[in-house]
Amino acid sequence: MTARKAKISLKPGKARAALTITHPNAAGIDVGSASHYVAVPPDRDEESVREFPSFTVDLNALADWLTACRVDIVAMESTGVYWIPLFELLESRGFKVLLVNARHIKNVSGRKSDVLDCQWIQQLMTYGLLSGSFRPAEHICVLRSLWRQRGMLLKGQARSVQHMQKALTQMNIQLANVISDVAGESGLRILRAINAGERDGHVLASLKNSRIHASADEIAKSLQGTWRVEHLFELKQAIATYDFIGTQLAEVDQEIEHQLQILQTCEGSPTKSRKRGRGRNAPKFDLRAQLFRMCGVDLTRIDGIDVTTALAVVSEIGSDLSRFPTVGHFTSWMGLCPGTKITGGKVMSGKTKRCANRAAQALRLAAAALRTSQSALGAYFRRMCSRMDKPKAVTAAAHKLARLIYTMLTRGEEYTDQGQDYYEKRYRQHVVNNLSMRAAKLGLKVVAIENAI
Repeated sequence: MTARKAKISLKPGKARAALTITHPNAAGIDVGSASHYVAVPPDRDEESVREFPSFTVDLNALADWLTACRVDIVAMESTGVYWIPLFELLESRGFKVLLVNARHIKNVSGRKSDVLDCQWIQQLMTYGLLSGSFRPAEHICVLRSLWRQRGMLLKGQARSVQHMQKALTQMNIQLANVISDVAGESGLRILRAINAGERDGHVLASLKNSRIHASADEIAKSLQGTWRVEHLFELKQAIATYDFIGTQLAEVDQEIEHQLQILQTCEGSPTKSRKRGRGRNAPKFDLRAQLFRMCGVDLTRIDGIDVTTALAVVSEIGSDLSRFPTVGHFTSWMGLCPGTKITGGKVMSGKTKRCANRAAQALRLAAAALRTSQSALGAYFRRMCSRMDKPKAVTAAAHKLARLIYTMLTRGEEYTDQGQDYYEKRYRQHVVNNLSMRAAKLGLKVVAIENAI
C-alpha cells in the first residue's frame, strides 16, 4: 500500500501569516544569582550580549547600557527572587519591564547556555511572543510582603506551640487532654505559672477560665508529671519563642494598618454583619473597615470569606483589576477555571492547571468552610460534593468565589445572599426545564403534581 501525499493549497489572495517585528527595541535578560546576561538587537552594539554582575553598581551600568542601545522594553525570566532588584531598578529608570514565565520561554532542543537563553528571550520579545506576568502596583506589593511576613510568623508561632505540647507530653503532663487549646488564655496562664516554678496541681487549676468545661480536679490530675529539668527548660524556651513572635506580630499588624490607611480610596464604614467576630489569628484593629475604605465594597459579605481571607486575596491582586479584561482572564490567572485540553474535537481533560497562587489557596480554604453554610453558596458547594469528589468541588466553589470578587471590585456592587432555599428553587426549575426539553423531543409532556412531597 502506498502512502498518499498530502496536497496543501492556499486560497487565492491569502498567504500564510508571517512573524512580524512587534518590539524592535526589545532586550532579553537571563537572570542569575551572581550575574545577569543581557542581549540587545545585534545592530545596536558591536557586542550585543554582555554579562553584568548582580551588584547595584553593575545594575546601574546595565540600565545605562540599555539606554545607550535605545531599548524601551525588557523581558526577563522569573528566577527565584533574584529578578526583583533588577526589575525595580529598570522600572524606576523608565523601561517597560515584562516578567515572563520560565515555562513559556523554553528553548528549542539543542545547546543551552546563558548567552543563548538571553538571545532567545530577546528574539521572542522582538516578535511579540511573550506576555508579562501579573505584578500588582507598588503599594500593593508592600502590603503583600507584610501579609506574607505575617503568615510566616504565624507558622513559627504554631511550631512553638507544638514544642510546648512535646515538652508537656515528655513530662506526662496531660493538659492538652482537658483543655482544648494549650495556647489559649487559660493554657498560657497555667504554662507561665509552671515556668515560674509552681508545681501544685490545684493552684495551677485555679488559673483556668470559667468557660473551661473540665473541673479543677481533672485539671489538677492532668498536671501530675515528672517535672524533668531538661523538659522544663525546653518548655521555657518554647514559651519565650511564642511571646517573642507575638511581639513581632503586633509590629507587623501596625505596619499593615498603616499601609491600608495609605491605600484608602473612599470613606465610610461597612454595614453591620451577622457573621461571628474576628478569628483568633486576625489582626487586632478594625480590618473590615480598612478593607472597605480600600476596595469600596465589603468582600466579607460573601459567605465563607472572613477578614483574613479578604486581606489575603486583596494583598495579592489589589483593588484595581483592570489588568484582567474579563472574569475569565482573572479566574484563569488564579488557576481555578476548567482546562481546555481538546484534541480532534474531543475534550481530553478539563483539569485545572497547576498554579501556586496564594489568592487561590485562600479561596479554596474559604470554599471548604461552606460545607455547613445555610446560604446559596453553601447549597452550591454541597451540590458539587454530591456530583464530584471533594477537591474538585472545593475548586468549583473557589471559582465561584473568585467570580464574585471580580464582579464586586470591578463594578462596585455589594453582594446579597439569596439564601439556600432560593438556590434550591432555581436548581429545581433548571432540572424541570431540562426534563421538559427532553420529553418534548420524545413527544411527551412533563406535568407537575401539586402537593407532592
